[in-house]
Amino acid sequence: MKLIIAIIKDEDNDTVSRALTKEEFRVTFIASTGGFLRSGRSTLLIGVDDDQVSTALDLIRKSCRKPDQSEQKRATIFVLKVDQFTQL
Repeated sequence: MKLIIAIIKDEDNDTVSRALTKEEFRVTFIASTGGFLRSGRSTLLIGVDDDQVSTALDLIRKSCRKPDQSEQKRATIFVLKVDQFTQL
């Protein structure tokens, strides 16, 4: 199992979250702030099976808007190995 942490622009949150949930990924959203201008960001936590990582990353990639300037990034994404998962 993997945990995908995707830090995206606030303006992309709805589109990305909808694309992921449409494909039955579970998404947890955390409002966050960061970057040089302290602009609004959304942090998405997505738990996936190992074989679903590329599908989730493709959905995120396709759902984020193209940046206005070439040096801007659409998203920062971390994929972490999960040793244990429990729901209570």
